[in-house]
Amino acid sequence: MASSVSGAEEVRVSALTPLKLVGLVCVFLALCLDFGAVLSPAWVTADNQYYLSLSESCWKPVTSDTWQCHTTLETDWQIATLALLLGGAVLILFSFLVALVSVCVGSRSRCYKPIAVMLFAAVVLQVCSLILFPVKFIETISLRIYHEFNWGYGLAWGATIFSFGGAILYCLNPKNYEDYY
Repeated sequence: MASSVSGAEEVRVSALTPLKLVGLVCVFLALCLDFGAVLSPAWVTADNQYYLSLSESCWKPVTSDTWQCHTTLETDWQIATLALLLGGAVLILFSFLVALVSVCVGSRSRCYKPIAVMLFAAVVLQVCSLILFPVKFIETISLRIYHEFNWGYGLAWGATIFSFGGAILYCLNPKNYEDYY
């Protein structure tokens, strides 16, 4: 933090606060988790006989050793889930790029609100997709064996939580904390 004194007035130039740096790390982690969730083959699994991802559904008949797969992008709710999740991921990517550029260029304070708004919008889109997916899955697909929502679904929730944390950190006013840094 640099300061200059002109007369009785003191002007402070704020440095990058640790809160914003942690926010940038949260946004980066959210982006990585979203990438992993979209590419994950395991959103739903069932007894080594069935798995469902955002793009395909595969099952293995008991009498066979080969998997039979088909695309899941034929039903409206699965397309909507993927579109909402990807929309949130794009907003997280844009907010990460804006945050990264603002750190490098030094025009940080002007970018805090747009970054927070994009992250909150991403959280809304992703929460909608993560609620839609299990509700419609349970309603439309009847598996007669034990099944569970697996790590791909969990990665998507992790991305949403990190996005929300980053949005909160970018909402905090650095002027209130300036004296601590």
